[in-house]
Amino acid sequence: MPRKILVTSALPYANGAIHLGHLVEYIQTDVWVRFQKMRGHECWYVCADDTHGTPVMLRAEKEGITPEQLIARVHQEHTRDFAGFHVAFDNYHTTHSEETRFFANDIYGKLKAAGLIEVRSIEQFYDPVRRMFLPDRFIKGECPQCGAADQYGDSCEACGAAYAPTDLKNPVSAVSGAVPVRKSSDHYFFRLSDPRCQEFLRRATREICKAQPEAVNKLQEWLGEEGENRLSDWDISRDAPYFGFEIPDAPGKYFYVWLDAPIGYFGSLKNLAARTPAIDVAAFTDKAAAAKAGSELYHFVGKDILYFHALFWPAELEFAGYRVPTAVFAHGFLTVDGQKMSKSRGTFITAESYLKQGLDPEWLRYYYAAKLNATMEDIDLSLDDFVARVNSDLVGKYVNIASRCAGFIGKRFGGRLVADDSPLLAEARAAAGTIADHYEAREYGKAVREIMALADRANQFVNEHAPWELAKQAGAEGQLQRVCSQALQLFRLLTIYLKPVLPKLATEAEAFLRLAPLAWADAASLLPDGHEIGEYRHLASRVERKQIDALLEANRESLAPAAPDSHSRQRHAERQQHAEEKAAMTHISIDEFAKVDLRVARIAAAEQVEGAEKLIKLTLDLGAETRTVFAGIKSAYEPAALAGRLTVVVANLAPRKMKFGVSEGMILAASGDGPGIFLLSPDSGAQPGMRVK
Repeated sequence: MPRKILVTSALPYANGAIHLGHLVEYIQTDVWVRFQKMRGHECWYVCADDTHGTPVMLRAEKEGITPEQLIARVHQEHTRDFAGFHVAFDNYHTTHSEETRFFANDIYGKLKAAGLIEVRSIEQFYDPVRRMFLPDRFIKGECPQCGAADQYGDSCEACGAAYAPTDLKNPVSAVSGAVPVRKSSDHYFFRLSDPRCQEFLRRATREICKAQPEAVNKLQEWLGEEGENRLSDWDISRDAPYFGFEIPDAPGKYFYVWLDAPIGYFGSLKNLAARTPAIDVAAFTDKAAAAKAGSELYHFVGKDILYFHALFWPAELEFAGYRVPTAVFAHGFLTVDGQKMSKSRGTFITAESYLKQGLDPEWLRYYYAAKLNATMEDIDLSLDDFVARVNSDLVGKYVNIASRCAGFIGKRFGGRLVADDSPLLAEARAAAGTIADHYEAREYGKAVREIMALADRANQFVNEHAPWELAKQAGAEGQLQRVCSQALQLFRLLTIYLKPVLPKLATEAEAFLRLAPLAWADAASLLPDGHEIGEYRHLASRVERKQIDALLEANRESLAPAAPDSHSRQRHAERQQHAEEKAAMTHISIDEFAKVDLRVARIAAAEQVEGAEKLIKLTLDLGAETRTVFAGIKSAYEPAALAGRLTVVVANLAPRKMKFGVSEGMILAASGDGPGIFLLSPDSGAQPGMRVK
């Protein structure tokens, strides 16, 4: 039964060019969508430019044009680049649209009606010259930790410290150079800390990200254990001047760009539906209608924006009466020759420059597919490997089958094939199920390996039967026709399997074989006896190393200071979640700190908790008493290794009832952005029950 599927890729920001790192995501998504369409499913692929925010506003001003003019130009550039790499969106729209405004206002209004919008005053840095509040990345100063100069307002590139902009020493505005002042204003918050959101997200995130256990683990880390409330409310507003949508009934307040960016998916769908009557928008967006229709919604995103797509976005949708994503698929980043992309090395490669240098976009599509899997691992574009793999696989294996056999069929037999099944052809047809499973699971690398293994056996078959020798032998015409026909039948099957990755090459192969567009189901059959093929023409060329060298040289630029990017990195998730909160914090007094009773404890016993993924049950000896504490440290410690260790416990924390029992305190441990949880332990000699002062 055909499925109803809506697929999206993360929206590229309208403040820069598409580069090869971006294309990892769009090619990955496009391959999956093409596969679904080949299977006969109703599958719509929509995307848009993400157009709002301070960076767009300031860049337009710098260029002496309006933001609308800037985003219109960038939209043309992005559309050109995606088309150049055969990324076949059903609709590529813009978030600066009435469709997106409609959904943004509707979602906001329903969240407000549900009691999940709160207005409160926060203090921020304000540029008195430009008369605007400054995003973190538009403030520079000295790091409050190490003193390094010229650091941005959210983190230090020298020591790695994260902080609030108001913590910077000697801050200056990156916009005007003026010394910013502290100023308060009312901001609108989505109450993500509301118990309803917490409860929903604990369930929903496990389902939405179930295909990627590493994503589930990260989300649970953000959420905390049962009974914890680690999510802070999300600031969804910005003050004028700001390029975006004004919040209804709130003059001078605008939706933060990350609020309306994912809403742009629905805006793009609505725009497409206006000229495609077959699309029922509600069936993909409304909670009840989607459930009735059995529709599916998938988001392909970089791992740096998982926070938005698996926490903020589902919570917004759920409590506004919209459907939540079926799944969010996160991928890793791209490195080039094992390193981050670099302008000085020429490896910060734009999509436009790749195409201008005359490199075949399907070379890159194939190479990415051969590398991609269903995890969040980074992938590396090794340029030497790129040359070798494309030449070996596409030219030396796949196309080689047709190039070595098609001429004999055309010249000797009028282009007509004979139907002659064989164990090899049966094996190739039977592989369709396994390859399909790999595509469905986004294990493209496994699919490519299966396909190339078949190509190897096809070439071995051709080598063993040597049609070039048969052509010289009198009376071997029948065998020659059978051998070449079988080889071309294999080529057709390989074309079906490669079509999601190589759509243009597949189209050219279909024309040569005189076939209607191939569907996945066509792999179950062979071409009939007497099928006539066309004249073979060159299908693929080899990559020359000099082409790669020319590409690198074309992209080699001096390292100019990059424009502040306050939009697209993960800091606008996790750091907004905590840094803006920190900006509004005040210091606590020593008396307030003294209220926290920290005690040395000895772990008398530690045991697994049945049914819990992260918890260990600890029995703590505090000298005069024992406590039971459930600690989320299972990923870092085996229970047997904990018995007898000293640690520190918050002794006067109110007991909290959990699913697995009552936790009577909290042990202290350290963690950061990297992996690992580290239990805090006092020096030897400390005794259970001692107070930490």
